[in-house]
Amino acid sequence: MEMLTQNETAVITLTPAAANAVQELLAKRELGDLALRVFVSGGGCSGFQYGMALEDNIRETDLVSEQHGVKIVIDEISINYLQGANVDYIDEVMGSGFKIENPNAVSTCGCGSSFRTSGDSAEGNTGGGCSC
Repeated sequence: MEMLTQNETAVITLTPAAANAVQELLAKRELGDLALRVFVSGGGCSGFQYGMALEDNIRETDLVSEQHGVKIVIDEISINYLQGANVDYIDEVMGSGFKIENPNAVSTCGCGSSFRTSGDSAEGNTGGGCSC
């Protein structure tokens, strides 16, 4: 079983703050050495939505990289939508959580959890009517 690996140039960038948040979560829940899966799925008010999960199920076709001590896994479909994205962890007075900045998104919903790319059919939807 040969996995696609890309260590020199990662598809996405994980900031040190995001890596630290993942490592703290793994330690707190005693989950061992799981990988952070970052993916895109259909849905959300802008067309696509981001997802993240901790898992040990790495498929043959997954792209695997490691940044700041965290193994990152992306499936072959999501790679097309996440190329060049930056995953950060924000800890502010109004709340904390992961934030994805995606250069492929031409519009996002108000909370930033869903997005639209230039090839989407919902060309007129700017995400302004987001219910999040």
